[in-house]
Amino acid sequence: MPRIYSRIHGRRHNSEYIYVALCGMLFAAVPAGFCSFAIRASQGNAPAPVIVQPGAPGQPSKVLPSATKGELPPQSPADVRFMQGMIMHHAQAVEMTALTLSRTENKDLKSLGARISGSQTDEMKFMKRWLAARGEPLSLPMADMSPTNLSTMDVMPLMPGMLTARQMKALREARGTEFDHLFLTGMIQHHQGALTMVKDLFNTAGAGQDADVFNFATDADNTQTAEIRIMQAMMKKNPSEEKR
Repeated sequence: MPRIYSRIHGRRHNSEYIYVALCGMLFAAVPAGFCSFAIRASQGNAPAPVIVQPGAPGQPSKVLPSATKGELPPQSPADVRFMQGMIMHHAQAVEMTALTLSRTENKDLKSLGARISGSQTDEMKFMKRWLAARGEPLSLPMADMSPTNLSTMDVMPLMPGMLTARQMKALREARGTEFDHLFLTGMIQHHQGALTMVKDLFNTAGAGQDADVFNFATDADNTQTAEIRIMQAMMKKNPSEEKR
């Protein structure tokens, strides 16, 4: 039938109609059972899909049975906690960058803040999708969010590197060069905490083996390491920062 379809849409319409009519007469004269058998035979001769599993570095790939179904790999509890914690971690960084819009005139700082905000907002969406696809909650368990733990955030953050409530209050109230200093020192602290989270993930047995988690954590480590260097250079450029 594909042959008939392609030719009908050509220019030689008269010959096509004759061709279709002859085909119709032919199929009308053939028993229905034969047609169904022919269709089944045609389908049965279709090549089965080939599923190839890439091998480890230096190892050959192998062909899997055509009936193989794709399944999400079993996630490590440490992977889940890492994603949940990093969502909270990123949320504070985005809150910090939002302050650059009204509390500084430093164009370089605003540009950096916009870049951090954009990348970490996108990463939060990715982490939420990853957790949702596995039926996991998007936030840390209630045990980690208990009033006792939350009350300690005034002096000690819940996740490594996160600013305390007092630090965030000081950042919100600062303006100009004072804000620039608090933002840069606070964001460096924040980024270093994220690097600690990545290190802890990879130091946990069985964690970080999921391809998405591995790629995300590795990219976060590289990106935030580079941004720490940028922020340290920005502080050195401003004489007022060196006196603090």
